[in-house]
Amino acid sequence: MSRSLGSVAALVAAVLAVPALAVPALAVPTADAATAARVATWGPSMTIGGPDFTDQTIRMVVHTTVGGSSVRLKLSNLRSTTPLSVGAMDVALQSDKATAVAGSHHSVTFSHAKTVTIPAGAEVFSDPVPITVAPQSSLLVSLYLPRATSSATWHSDAFDTTYLSKPGNHTAEDEDGNYITATTSWYYLSGMDVVAPAARGTVVAFGDSITDGYNTPGGAYHTWPDDLARRLGGGHPLGVVNAGLGGNRVLTDVPNIWQGVSAIKRFAHDVLGQPGVRDVILMEGINDIGNNAGPNGGPLTAQDLIGGYQNLIAQAHTAGVRIIGGTILPDFGAGYYSASAEAIRQAANTWIRTSGAFDGVVDFDKAVQDPSNPAALNPAFDSGDHLHPNEAGMQALANAIDLGLLK
Repeated sequence: MSRSLGSVAALVAAVLAVPALAVPALAVPTADAATAARVATWGPSMTIGGPDFTDQTIRMVVHTTVGGSSVRLKLSNLRSTTPLSVGAMDVALQSDKATAVAGSHHSVTFSHAKTVTIPAGAEVFSDPVPITVAPQSSLLVSLYLPRATSSATWHSDAFDTTYLSKPGNHTAEDEDGNYITATTSWYYLSGMDVVAPAARGTVVAFGDSITDGYNTPGGAYHTWPDDLARRLGGGHPLGVVNAGLGGNRVLTDVPNIWQGVSAIKRFAHDVLGQPGVRDVILMEGINDIGNNAGPNGGPLTAQDLIGGYQNLIAQAHTAGVRIIGGTILPDFGAGYYSASAEAIRQAANTWIRTSGAFDGVVDFDKAVQDPSNPAALNPAFDSGDHLHPNEAGMQALANAIDLGLLK
């Protein structure tokens, strides 16, 4: 990104020249007939820097947003530097914590094999699993890793519980006795999609820790994308993918590697690669503003941030995906706040509201601001750090979305 880029076409060309998006091993799903009929029901963004595993089973919780049949799972070795050997994989209904519903297990295969080796920088889809899942249901996906791994591809802040076993393959066990520790991250598991004839596609919520769900209770599924999925569950069914990533920025990569490459670099994979994607709701920019993180190491201007939004709009429209702009939330009282930062936030929000560049606008800012101090979160919606909404605030964000914007 540069302040001198004079056109959307130049912005797109700049992004396409970034090696992180040009690597063939990204394995973005192809739009074949099987993929086109599918919608994503779950799919976190993945980064580099996770822990190592050896001869261990990882049991992760997947909470669906839309129901369907013929479940397909995606494993990602996208950000790792060594091949990943998978010795077994299983999916079952969750009874409680790491305990599965007896009789609900299904072995997961890859090209009809129960084992698979995924090269560094690659991803694989499983064969369809012959089960039907309900919306807002929780599944246990168990992954046995027989050989030593290195720097797992992961999603650090899952706001859910993952269970780690004693040595050995414990994928098909109902009981949780061999699962002896717990974490709050997902490892290698990066997607679930279904055949859902009633659903009209997938909407991706794209952003930073506010979208990811920071300061919401683990296992409660009260992020704003979760709340949106419940709103859509009536007569407006769509799969919802939460592609939020804590600390992420629009324009620049974050020095903490687990917070990911920039939004403009990851957009093609994390949004446009989702099965059935039709719409994306973008709310990102507060980390650029709060860190004064402009392009090329310089200070940030509002025009820099607007240029980043134009880049994302161009990427979406080139792919035939609608993009809805969300205004940036207030943060008075947080460490990010300053008069100069607030001026950039206000300028960016004015552009989002009035430019007509997006296919629609959600005024998240207005939905959660303090009426007596619009630069601050409403105390009723503040999780306590003056930056991230609490559960009530997350619901207010979801409620602010006009469902008619989602085609």
